[in-house]
Amino acid sequence: MAKVLRSKEMNKCLGCFTCMSVCSVINEKDHSLIKSSIKIRTTGGMTSRFISVVCLGCVEPACMEVCPTNALTKRKGGGVVLNQKKCIGCRLCQPACIVRAVNFDEDTAKPIICRHCGTCARFCPHDCLQMIEVEEVSDDVK
Repeated sequence: MAKVLRSKEMNKCLGCFTCMSVCSVINEKDHSLIKSSIKIRTTGGMTSRFISVVCLGCVEPACMEVCPTNALTKRKGGGVVLNQKKCIGCRLCQPACIVRAVNFDEDTAKPIICRHCGTCARFCPHDCLQMIEVEEVSDDVK
């Protein structure tokens, strides 16, 4: 079965940004938090709780639908996979994402898309994130 990333217990999150840091290092080979596909932020100030902004793993991804070059293709279990060579950096995928989980790399002029690899969940010291199994959806089933 395929797996997707989910926020599990964000009430435990202290805002250490370990998940963001490890995502940037593993997936983008960069130590900048800006290059992370997961974003941790407060709900409204320093005394508010933290939330995660991460790809929902949509079965019918809007970001893929708006891509003019078909650089985004469906991922088993939900979400998308980015083909860097096909991407023209038009940014149409960013506003199409209903949770604003598509980030953009200004250096490469390409979107940063969550691969649902689970690295952030494995390194979260407070067990705030998890990978859950989901049914693989085929294009034939409606």
